[in-house]
Formats: sequence, C-alpha cells, structure tokens
Amino acid sequence: MGEFNWDLTKIFKNEEEYNECINKLKSIITKLEEFKDHILDDENSLYDFLSLDTESEYLSEKLYVYTFLAYYSDMNNKDYINRKEEIISLLNDISSKTSFIRPELLSSSYDKILKYINKNKKLEKYRLSLERLFRYKNHTLSEKEEKILSMTSDMLRLPGDTFSIINNVDVKFDKIRNEDDKLVELNHANYSTFLSSRNKKVRKNAFNKMYKYYKEHINTISSLYIGNVKNNCFISKVRGYNSTLDMHLYPDEVSNTLYNHLIDVTNDNLKYLKDYYKYKSKKLGYKLHMYDLYVNTSASIDKKINFEEAKKIANEALNPLGEEYLKAFNHLLSNRCVDVYPKKNKRSGAYQWGVYGIEPYVSLNYENNIDSVSTLVHEMGHAMHSYLSDKNQDYLYAGYPIFLAEIASTVNEVLLSNYLINKSDNNDEKEYYLVEFLDKFKATVFRQVMFSDFENTIHKYYEEGKPLTSDLLNDVYLKLNKKHFSPAVVIDDNIKYEWARIPHFYTSFYVYKYATGFISALLIADKLLNEKDFKDKYIKFLSSGHIKSPLNLLKELGIDLENNNTLKRAFDIFNEKLELLKSLENGEK
Repeated sequence: MGEFNWDLTKIFKNEEEYNECINKLKSIITKLEEFKDHILDDENSLYDFLSLDTESEYLSEKLYVYTFLAYYSDMNNKDYINRKEEIISLLNDISSKTSFIRPELLSSSYDKILKYINKNKKLEKYRLSLERLFRYKNHTLSEKEEKILSMTSDMLRLPGDTFSIINNVDVKFDKIRNEDDKLVELNHANYSTFLSSRNKKVRKNAFNKMYKYYKEHINTISSLYIGNVKNNCFISKVRGYNSTLDMHLYPDEVSNTLYNHLIDVTNDNLKYLKDYYKYKSKKLGYKLHMYDLYVNTSASIDKKINFEEAKKIANEALNPLGEEYLKAFNHLLSNRCVDVYPKKNKRSGAYQWGVYGIEPYVSLNYENNIDSVSTLVHEMGHAMHSYLSDKNQDYLYAGYPIFLAEIASTVNEVLLSNYLINKSDNNDEKEYYLVEFLDKFKATVFRQVMFSDFENTIHKYYEEGKPLTSDLLNDVYLKLNKKHFSPAVVIDDNIKYEWARIPHFYTSFYVYKYATGFISALLIADKLLNEKDFKDKYIKFLSSGHIKSPLNLLKELGIDLENNNTLKRAFDIFNEKLELLKSLENGEK
C-alpha cells in the first residue's frame, strides 16, 4: 500500500531536519526584528530585509504544510496533534513579532521604493510584490490604529464562530424515515443524499425537517448574520473603501461592475434554468417542488471503477491537454504524491496542498465509483496548476489567487463530463451524465450568483440606512428564489430559511468566485476541444502563478469576464447541453 500513500520525507527527511528548520526560522525572525524602524534606511537595507522576510515566509509555510499533512493522515496521532499545536503557537508568535512590517513599509512612498529599485537591481524581483502592497496604502491605517484594529479581530469573528457552533455543534435535526423506511438521524452529511433520493416522500420530509430547525432558530441566526454585515461595513468604512463590496473585490483587482454584470447576465438567462426544470418535470411526471431539484431523471451509474481504471479514464478524458501535461500528471500519480484510499483517522474529503519547489500532495478517499473518478481529475487539476506554477515562477509569484483557484480543477471535470457523455453507448447513461453536468452548472453558477445577489442586496440595505430584520432577510431570499425558479417550480415557503444555513455568507462576497471560476473553466474546456493549439496558451496560463492580475491572465486566453458576451457564452453552452438532453427523448444518440 506504500505506493498509494504520501511520502512526506520529500519535505523533511527526518525529525532532525524538521527541528533544524524551526531553529533556522527563529533565528531569521530575530534578525527581522532588528529591522524595526530601519527597513527603509537605504536600498541595501530594504533588499536585506525582503530577502530575510521571504525566507521566513517560505520556512513558515514549509513547517505549517508538513505538520498539517502529517496530522491529516492520522488525526488521532498524539505526536502529530502536539506538533500541530506547537507550530500554530510558533507562527502566531511570529505574526505578533513582525506586525510592524506592513505599516513601516507603507509609511513611505512608492516613489521612494522605485528609487531604491533603480539603485539596487537585485530589488527588481520584488517590484511586483511591492507594487501590490502599495495598492493598500490608502486603506492602511497608522501603526497604532492597525494595532487597535487587530485587537478587534477576535470580536469581529464572533458572528461566524457562533454560527458555526449553532450549525455544526449544537444542531439537532429531527429523525426521518429513509428509503428503507428506517428511522435515521438527519444531518448535514446525508441531507444532500436524501434530496437526491428517488423517493419523493423522503425528499420532502428531509427538506421540511431541515428547515424546521432553521425556522425555530431564525431570530438568533438573523442576529448573527446582521452582526456580520455590520462588521463588514465597519471595517470598509474605517479602511476608506467606497463600499463593503469594493473592499472584498479589491484584492483581486475586480470591479463591482463585473460583479453586477454577472448577476444581470445570469438573470437574463434564467429562461434556460426554468426550461431545464420544465424538462425534469415532464420526465419525472409531476410538477417539481424545491425539494425535487436534485433528482437525476436517469438511473444512477453503479459501475465499479478501480483506481487503475480511473487513471486510464482520466488520461483519455484529459487528452486535449496534451502529451506534456499528461506526462507530468502521471508522474505525480506514480510518485507517492497521492494518498488514495480511506483509512482510519484520515481526514475525510479530498484536497490538494503542497510546498513550493516540492511536488504537490493530493488526498483522496477513493471509493471505486464514477464520483471518485471526478474527484481524482478535480484534485489533480489543482495539483497540476500548482506544479506548473511552481516550476515556472519564483516563490514570490507562484501562488495563484483564490479567484483562479478552481479553474484548473473544473476544466478537468468539464473535460471528463464531455468524455463520458460522448463515450456513452446508451441514452440512459448519456442522460445521467448530461443531468449531472447541468446540475453542477446550476449549483455553481445560477445558485452561487443568487447567493451573491442576496448578500450584496443585504449589505446595500444596511449601507443605505435600512434596518435589517429576520423578516427582511427571509423576504429578500424568497423573492430571489421566485425569480430563479418560478413558475417552473413550486416555491415552497420553507425555502426562505435556506439562507440561514449557508456558512459561506460569513466569508462575505466570496461565492461569486465559484461562478466566475466555473464559467472560465467551461469556456477554456470549450476552446481546448474546438481550437487547435489552444492547449499551449492554457499550459502557459497554468504556469503563470500570480505574475499578473487574474482578469488579465484570463484575457490572454481570450476570456474577458468584464464582457457580457463572454458570460453569455457560458449560458449558451448550458442551453446546448440541455437541447442535447431533450434530443435523447426522440431516441437520438
């Protein structure tokens, strides 16, 4: 089984090497502290400081990732648990000791920094990172004010932390009867399974039992979310942003025009979503309710697919990415970079993580089914993005921003979906994969844009001085659902409480990135399948890390997310897949 487990000795060969890294990091931090009030003495002191600071960041990342990867491989291992806590404590201490850095750098002018770069050419590699730092100059307070603001961070996290407790720890849903008529506990993990059940009664009961809990706690949860909105508005005002939306879009250099256009273009294309649910209603033989949306109209695919077969399918599906991509892809699969199977005390789910200069690690919990194949290509998409960026960019710019983070993984999923649809030799199987694709589009684009519309509306209301109440939150959310689904679907009243169970609303103005990421990936996959040599442009994109803004890197692929026609093309693809699905009713292949 060794070949199916991580080899973490690529990061640290042994305990001695690990401890040497800790001691080296502590020594560097001591040297960094000596730079307080002297970072900008001259061009040489700036270079010496930045060199040390970069090294400290790299060593911190190396220790942190290694410690958590070991812990996630066996979450009951006391040595791993203790080491994790020690590293967290060390890094918190480092953060406190180096808190002077940002305000001190920004106390200067960028013109002064440019003069230093011209005098010491070794500073050139830091030009872009310094330029990005100085974008925040007008939104950075004095050292004293920043310190006061940092002291509020624990308080500002309270709404989200408390919601997490209510939603994960204290939560207790009523029991429901499953498809075998057995009484079972409803929970977050099995709720989606019940909503996909072929038994309508099971779906309805799960839906109503779920929202019974949120209805009973709606005033408390509303208070928490309103508190989160107020926190956001407070921070955006203190930091001098025009709005909370502007503050959250600023790091990715995204305009609120793009955000609003995404909502507008989605709303303009809701006809396709409603048409899809009309099809589902016709196929299933009854008018859909909100708890019927996740049912696949075709029978599930029960094929057993072992890991070797999964790798073969992945290689065939990802063939449009080219020989060099697949060579690196298979190297990672065979070089103990992937922890494949479930095992006792291993972290659940799937993810990719790594350290610059070392091949990335992927964790799966492979279950010999088609969903696991999809998870494999998804996580390996992340891994290949990291691998190629690390290989081609300096440490400073290899890490790609969250705005781009889901694109490479979703491109792989879309290519797999197209492969499975085209390879299917019977219409039932083809229908299953088409419905899976359309449902994923709905969940990642239509649904996330609806969420984005909701949180933007609520923040605007507060910024305009409108009082926020639980009734207002429920009403706004219910109206959005009616806009998205009516009259194709019966809008059950309980859906107005759905917003209250969405944890992403406490990471504000984040979910729109799921939609832009999916749209970008869909258009990239379309180009890979239809444009000769586009793969070379895409590999360059994957190799670019963060050397340009996310939108400019996408524009080099011919994808301009600020152009409404670009966004519209994604919805056209949704409709093309829907039309293909409809054609299967006539026996077409």
